[in-house]
Amino acid sequence: MTKSSDIRLDGRVAIVTGAAAGLGRAMAQALTRAGAHVVFADLDVGKAGQAVAECAFKPGCGRALAMTCDITSKSDCERTVAETTRLFGGLHILVNNAGKGPAHLEEQPAYTSMKFWETDRDRWAKVIETNVVGTYYMAHAAAPHLIRAGWGRIVNVTTSLSTMQRKQNSPYGVSKTAIEAETLIWAQDLEGTGVACHSLVPGGAANTAFVSALGRKNAEASGQTLLEPEVMIAPILWLASTLSDGLNGGRYVGKFWLPDMTIEEGAAAALEPPVLRTPA
Repeated sequence: MTKSSDIRLDGRVAIVTGAAAGLGRAMAQALTRAGAHVVFADLDVGKAGQAVAECAFKPGCGRALAMTCDITSKSDCERTVAETTRLFGGLHILVNNAGKGPAHLEEQPAYTSMKFWETDRDRWAKVIETNVVGTYYMAHAAAPHLIRAGWGRIVNVTTSLSTMQRKQNSPYGVSKTAIEAETLIWAQDLEGTGVACHSLVPGGAANTAFVSALGRKNAEASGQTLLEPEVMIAPILWLASTLSDGLNGGRYVGKFWLPDMTIEEGAAAALEPPVLRTPA
């Protein structure tokens, strides 16, 4: 009975953005432990380095290194991809995890609420620039290398449908809806190249610093338990492996892949209909 923990990714090369903490850290470390060579890309290279130190040079692990990357900078994205291919000889997997959430708006000096007309316009725009444009910049820089290799994955981290629509959750919900559209469009663009594009979500609010004070308060009031970042590990290992070959444009929910499931059971349970559906 094969489980996700049995997956090996020896020889694969990956970039995980926002890898210093939270979901990104959990995924980057899991890929490294599965044998992939992984760049932990983040604005906070110090914390990214700490995350690398926790898994590097251990038995069965691939090589790992921390790299500074601001995904809102075209040149930073291009440099990160170029350095990765130079150091590791190629690139096969891009995990677009870095982003800004509601906490970014709550930090504004004149913060009063998350109602769209009361938010700081510059901070609102920065969330869109980071989440939507930054995800595009990284994918734009990486895609030619993946296509040239003849095999690859772009995995975009988004969020649940309820979060996209929840009141006082603009621009975060707006940005993640846009990334869902990016995923579906890019998946079609990549058909026939050997490269697939998928979206991956935890399945609820995760226990990370990314969740705003309001988000934690709402979760507590509703009796919701915050998800641990480790819910992303099983699906990202599967998506990064040849076991997911032939699939493209999927949307997967980490919390539905239970620890005792086989790979076949977990992949089937985690698959969710696309948020954006074409009418019949």
